[in-house]
Amino acid sequence: QVQLVESGGDSVEAGGSLRLSCVASGDTSGGACMAWFRQAPGKEREGVASIYTFGGHTSYVDSVKGRFTISRDNNKNTVYLQMNSLKPEDSAMYYCAAAHAYCQRQVFRPGDYPYWGQGTQVTVFS
Repeated sequence: QVQLVESGGDSVEAGGSLRLSCVASGDTSGGACMAWFRQAPGKEREGVASIYTFGGHTSYVDSVKGRFTISRDNNKNTVYLQMNSLKPEDSAMYYCAAAHAYCQRQVFRPGDYPYWGQGTQVTVFS
């Protein structure tokens, strides 16, 4: 079992930045695919970025490329999502997800991740 706790969500003006954190605990041994998803009211959950903890290979959804950066600190069992140049359409609940598996490049299927955090709210106002 893996427990995930997100933090860092806030309300920010368009063009601003936020950094989300996801701390993992429990069975954190071995490599894992860690991902960020988001879900806005009335919309499906959307994959944003993923990273493989051993090797650091990353993937991003097209809408955030060049603005968001996913990274990890294995010593702290923490994955980050640095979000720059935020837009109102980035507003959503952001969830951290984990799977003891390789990440599939440019593929974000919620069903592939058995472990989820409770989410952290990001609101971008113009």
